[in-house]
Amino acid sequence: MINSTQVSYFAFVAYFDAGLLKYLFFMIIMSLYMFIICANVLLIVVICVNRSLHEPMYLFLCSLFVNELYGSTGLFPFLLVQILSDIHTVSTVFCFLQIYCVHFYGSVEFFTLGVMSYDRYLAICYPLQYNTHMTSTKVAILIAFAWLYSVIATVVMISLSAPLQLCGNTIHKVYCDNYSIVKLSCSDTTVNNIYGLVYMFTIIVALIILILYTYMRILRVCFSGCKQTRQKAVSTCTPHLASILNFSFGAFFEIVQSRFDMSNVPIVLRIFLSLYWLTCQPLFNPVLYGLNISKIRIICKNLTLGKIM
Repeated sequence: MINSTQVSYFAFVAYFDAGLLKYLFFMIIMSLYMFIICANVLLIVVICVNRSLHEPMYLFLCSLFVNELYGSTGLFPFLLVQILSDIHTVSTVFCFLQIYCVHFYGSVEFFTLGVMSYDRYLAICYPLQYNTHMTSTKVAILIAFAWLYSVIATVVMISLSAPLQLCGNTIHKVYCDNYSIVKLSCSDTTVNNIYGLVYMFTIIVALIILILYTYMRILRVCFSGCKQTRQKAVSTCTPHLASILNFSFGAFFEIVQSRFDMSNVPIVLRIFLSLYWLTCQPLFNPVLYGLNISKIRIICKNLTLGKIM
């Protein structure tokens, strides 16, 4: 199907000649990537090896950290190669592979954050029935559904985009994404646009509605409950809410930049906004959850001291 596009490679025009600064950019990106790998792997290991953390909230966090490792690996090595390269091109096959990685990462991230909001809703609004509602089987089903649905949705999206006849091979970004390919098409893209809207509604709009509903219920319980209930809600929901806002902020600007003409915006700002939702979440979440959730913070501290000793 990819051969029918009659394009063997894509060229990225968002890159600019940075001269010797490209080595500085390379070191910064490499340092960020190494931090993402180390921080997320550490938290995954901490959650997996400590039975006290085998609770729904931490298992959802583990899924989140695994997804962020996957998503950052689909982007950062590619960026590192492109920064040092003088010719910013990529093969068609690799471009579609990166499209799969990027969109799959975004889908799983939104689904997991939505499921986590549902988990916090049950824990705060129905604490006595929580263990009955959120069993280990249900946790496994929710995590599996988030990943399997994202696989199917992303594969369908790519199967619709790959056969398109293209009129060019220039991408105005620093990585491949599906809408950039669709915009290059000479053929009818009605089906692609309709599916894109359905994809966006089911993964973004529906989950945002779910998240808003759960937090409205949580706030109602907080205002009507005792001080201890409010403290529990704040301590468990603040990291999650901050993570949702961070990811939604980045995704919103990515959608705006893809759908509207941003030629009047400085290229450096456009590059930053297009990378924000893919880079800041894997950087933001390990620090956020590692510092704010006391169980994880204490175990990480003990593990670090144990290694030093």
